[in-house]
Amino acid sequence: MMQSLKQQWFGNIRADILAGIVVALALIPEAIAFSIIAGVDPMVGLYASFCIAVTIAFVGGRPGMISAATGAMALLMGPLVKEYGLDYLLAATILTGIIQVLFGLSKVAKLMKFIPNAVMIGFVNSLAILIFLAQVPHFLGISKMTYIFVAVTLLLVYTLPRFITVIPAPLIAIVVLTAVAIYSGVELRTIGDLGSITKAFPTFHIPNVPFTFETLQIIFPYSIALAIVGLLESLLTAQIVDDMTATESEKNKEARGQGIANFINGFFGGMAGCAMIGQSVINVKSGGRGRISTLVAGLFLIFLIIVLGDLVVKIPMPVLVGIMIMVSIGTFDWSSFKYLVKAPPTDAIVMLVTVIIVVYTHDLSKGVIAGIILSAIFFVVKISTLKVIKKGNVYNIEGQLFFASTDHFINYFKSTEFDTSQIIIDFSNSRIWDDSGVGSLNKVKDLLYEKGINVEVTGLDALSQKVIKRLEGISSSN
Repeated sequence: MMQSLKQQWFGNIRADILAGIVVALALIPEAIAFSIIAGVDPMVGLYASFCIAVTIAFVGGRPGMISAATGAMALLMGPLVKEYGLDYLLAATILTGIIQVLFGLSKVAKLMKFIPNAVMIGFVNSLAILIFLAQVPHFLGISKMTYIFVAVTLLLVYTLPRFITVIPAPLIAIVVLTAVAIYSGVELRTIGDLGSITKAFPTFHIPNVPFTFETLQIIFPYSIALAIVGLLESLLTAQIVDDMTATESEKNKEARGQGIANFINGFFGGMAGCAMIGQSVINVKSGGRGRISTLVAGLFLIFLIIVLGDLVVKIPMPVLVGIMIMVSIGTFDWSSFKYLVKAPPTDAIVMLVTVIIVVYTHDLSKGVIAGIILSAIFFVVKISTLKVIKKGNVYNIEGQLFFASTDHFINYFKSTEFDTSQIIIDFSNSRIWDDSGVGSLNKVKDLLYEKGINVEVTGLDALSQKVIKRLEGISSSN
């Protein structure tokens, strides 16, 4: 245990510190933009990013993953802020944290196994597309110099690693191109154009809301939605970072950590947040692997705000846009084009539907949930194929007997002509799963009894017998 913690904290110090600095610079415009989406002051998003990053560095289950204010969460907050104000949002953030801790204690990460690979691919690709689309307003149709700075940024981040590996290429690009922009006096949009930065530490603040059941009724629907979306995005991002780094993470601990971070965050004026795929990818690609990278991201963010605020607002947006475009290119699973051709058609459809819904709604949870439901429907259709094979007076059932396959089972025996008064229905290669299956078997037995045919049921396994006993209180013989 101690060895693992030592590795997580001190196994990659230099690279973690440099990666954390890069991430902090990339967090600022995102946090400000998400604050605008939520309808709150830019400092609410910046304080959230600081509080969550610092807290999750200690209590999270996925070292090297970046958590902060996010767009997916910001979209859910808008109506609450508009109708009730900031204090209700802070109260909802605290309650979100409590709910997420409870989910973590309930081992919510076990549900990850129910997310099909096609949905995971769709999730990753839709995130990459959303990251790119979020950059478009910051460079498209603004000026020729904006295009030039974006292009130079991309050139630097892709070529510098061939010659310099000690310092992350995105950090070099930000420092060099910011200096060029300042000293040349070229007209470019900057971080300061997104919103003002207040040079002040977050302070402890108990939300000014009535501690009543009515308040709970107002904030609970928002909190449960924020908790679910936040954990869904965090656990999926954790899986992506696992795959990128070829390491494992403690996802139930991560769920609890997200809850603790949001709980603390709500008392320091921050909006609810979760893991960020874009910044996590920047961190990993910049060499960040341990908890120090996340901690430095949070600490350097507040350092930038308090000490270097006047300089930070001068960072050109085209430079950060170029870095985020690199992230979107690196995040997108380019092998998915081959996947569309070679994978089963149903899997390809699930992946495409996930991407389309996420990109159309800008809501990761809707796309993922839709993908899971569609996968489940395809699975049910696939296993609902049931065959009846006749051998003499024995009718062997091949396939699963449940609500989706009962019609075929009943119709077969309803339409078959029998030349004997005794038949055997053999379930050795089948299983009865639910009350619909039990009901269909009883219906077939009654149907044949009216025709003067006795039915013997054989081959029922233990689970099928258990279902039958529980539903009708009788035991079928083998």
